[in-house]
Amino acid sequence: MLKRIAIVEDEAAIRENYADVLRVQGYQVQTFANRESACKAFAISLPHLVILDIGLEQEYDGGFTLCQWLRNISTTLPIIFLTARDNDVDTVSGLRIGADDYLTKDISLPHLSARIAALFRRQEALKQPTAESSLLTLGPLTIDNQRMSIVWQQQSVDLTITEFWMVFALAKNPGHVKNRQQLMKDSNIYVDDSTITSHVKRIRKKFNQIDKDFNCIETVYGMGYRWNKDEK
Repeated sequence: MLKRIAIVEDEAAIRENYADVLRVQGYQVQTFANRESACKAFAISLPHLVILDIGLEQEYDGGFTLCQWLRNISTTLPIIFLTARDNDVDTVSGLRIGADDYLTKDISLPHLSARIAALFRRQEALKQPTAESSLLTLGPLTIDNQRMSIVWQQQSVDLTITEFWMVFALAKNPGHVKNRQQLMKDSNIYVDDSTITSHVKRIRKKFNQIDKDFNCIETVYGMGYRWNKDEK
């Protein structure tokens, strides 16, 4: 069955550009210019993945509102924010209300396609039984590399794909320092150092929501980060 992707974007040229690229790749694509038309369609049938802009016509945060509405309907629907707003406040807000990924519009189309494919792979992997060989256990941490999921103290940690690969890169070699360039390579992203720092802050916050004493990701000043297996 063809995967169906919905794009909610009020700029017609941008919306159709993304739609054309995804159709060439074999996806079915629905497009919507505003929250109201998207909600009407989603109430009848949900797509397999949604790409949202934040500002939608007169609604400055219309994409945030739509994301929250979608999360109340489905906890598993993959949602990507694709926006020009690249500040930390919006990024953290988008991820906190349930988006799986937060990308800015300067991302290349091949990079966007790779992120979409990765979300579909994770969705398919979640349907499969877990193979013992895919599990990495480190104290209260369990990483399922096949299903791309992480559990801390027996509670699931809701990480984006980038955040998952960063934690995996650190935890598979506990005690070893990873610099920011190595973390970019392991996470298959190419961003500036400050963005890596922001990702690490968000990862810590997500673990702290489960365990306020979590401190396994140590900053090694001037070098990078390491998973400190002795802290828990």
